[in-house]
Amino acid sequence: MSLLEKFDRYPLTFGPTPIEHLPRLTDALGGKVQIYAKREDCNSGLAMGGNKLRKLEYIVPDAITSGADTLVSIGGVQSNHTRMVAATAAKIGMKCVVVQEKWVPHYDAVYDRVGNILMTRLMGADSRLVEDGFDIGIRQSWENAIQSVRDAGGIPYAIPAGASVHKFGALGYIGFAEEVAEQEKALGFQFDYIVVCVVTGSTQAGMIVGFAAQDRADRVIGIDASGTPDQTRAQVRQIVDASAALVELGREIREDEIVIYNDYAYPAYGVPSDETNEAIRLAARTEAMITDPVYEGKSMQGMIDLIRKGVFPDGARVLYAHLGGAPAINGYSYYYREG
Repeated sequence: MSLLEKFDRYPLTFGPTPIEHLPRLTDALGGKVQIYAKREDCNSGLAMGGNKLRKLEYIVPDAITSGADTLVSIGGVQSNHTRMVAATAAKIGMKCVVVQEKWVPHYDAVYDRVGNILMTRLMGADSRLVEDGFDIGIRQSWENAIQSVRDAGGIPYAIPAGASVHKFGALGYIGFAEEVAEQEKALGFQFDYIVVCVVTGSTQAGMIVGFAAQDRADRVIGIDASGTPDQTRAQVRQIVDASAALVELGREIREDEIVIYNDYAYPAYGVPSDETNEAIRLAARTEAMITDPVYEGKSMQGMIDLIRKGVFPDGARVLYAHLGGAPAINGYSYYYREG
């Protein structure tokens, strides 16, 4: 029985996302660990999709029921999340206000005019640039935006950064765990590990709860890209506990079931290291799989490093959760001007 049976879902995605074997990347890393990818980046026709849509499917019914006419959210300048909130608002016929804070110390000349923010504006969202720095918590600028909608006579529906601390924010990734289990039946094997990027927390938190129901939550390997690991871990813990209670999992999640590696977020959130860029190039040149400098490049870097260090035993099957985010790479063109 699904943990999600009692929750409403508004379809924004194509359905289950494909799992593909990555043979050339596998061979490039020695061939002892088989690498697969679950392509959350190909999950929808809405503005290039990504993991936030899986979350928003469980949030939209609540937004509609509330009588709201405007979705209000927040992220960085190149936020994938605000792009997906803008897309969702356009699709369901609501207005959208998104606060885009200066979360990243990055100064590419076109950074605030290409990629995610360009698409956000194209879809009609009111995109408000704010100078505040990175923080995964609840922000004053977001509260101000919510109030501004009220002041103008609108009815706002508030969606926090990454949709993460929303009460329904982790449900989509509980569904991900159930979806993987169904796909494993067809494949004829189980994955030994699932590698996923973690920043605001609800993607990994949802996976932990969903895989806990299958008694393998500790096989979800989070790669921190926030650079604020204590805050991120605390938020994952909070979301795990709230979501496990919400879906009536029936037990507490142990601390050892929350696995996060903190070694790859350097030098800062949204700033790729040389190793991040090497990982992005390797995935692109072996599998034509495009990852970004903020999230997926860092989880790719982490997976590659863990494989090279022998953390995964020989013969292990590793499922890389590709959460999307490739549009952001356009804001980092100087790094990749020669490939």
